[in-house]
This record gives sequence, C-alpha cells and structure tokens, in this order.
Amino acid sequence: MDKPYTGGCACGAIRYSIAGEPFFSNHCQCRDCQRESGSGHGSYATFARAGVTVTGEAKHWDMVGDSGNAKTRGFCPLCGVAVYMTFAAMPDIFTIRAASLDEPARYRPQAVTYAARGHGWDHLDPSLVKFEGMPPG
Repeated sequence: MDKPYTGGCACGAIRYSIAGEPFFSNHCQCRDCQRESGSGHGSYATFARAGVTVTGEAKHWDMVGDSGNAKTRGFCPLCGVAVYMTFAAMPDIFTIRAASLDEPARYRPQAVTYAARGHGWDHLDPSLVKFEGMPPG
C-alpha cells in the first residue's frame, strides 16, 4: 500500500489522512483563491473522497464558483487555517491545500487554472499547462 497523504491545520486540531494519489494538482489564480491565500494563487491537490479520513471539527463557509455551483471551504476554528474544499456538484472529490500537507514536497502541480486572472508578480512554473479558466470536463 502506498504511503497516505497526511496533513492538517497549523495548530493540529484538524487532521486528515488520504489513501491514494491525487488525480489533479493545480495552482488556481482565481480571485477567490487569491483572497483566501493572501497571495497570487492557491495550490491544491484533489483526491477521491472515498480515501479520505478527517478528524477534528472544521468550520465551513460556502461560496459560489463561476459555474454557479457551491464550493465549501473547511477551516480550523482555532487557528483559522484553511485546510480543504468540497464541491456540491462533485461530492466524490476532496481537495486539500498543498501547504497543509505534512510533507508539502510531495505536492506536484500539473496545471494553472484561471491563468487569465493571474498577476504579473505571481511567477509560477512556466512549463505548467495553463487554462484561462477551469479545464474542460
């Protein structure tokens, strides 16, 4: 069995363990991710929900994406760190913030999403595939 991906918030109140490999890893330059990260992008790894175990009680807040569907962000009520996202339209996936990994070096971005909203000062790997918005289904 492969080594699980583990991680959580800064204070340790929220923890996760994920069996399996991410099926998509990206830097997202949409305005929502810029605001949440306080930077030019958010970095994410997306997994099948079936392999995910979360301990601790996260607080949640919803926002509506460009698709019109809700995305729910889970964060720690103690330290405030955003840890994961789920999507109402895609209940079988679970997305974690790359910086929440215990071993962030395991993160391997594949693409940049919402590159059209990126800023010139946010220099990302130029070899990554760039999508103006979300990649096609």
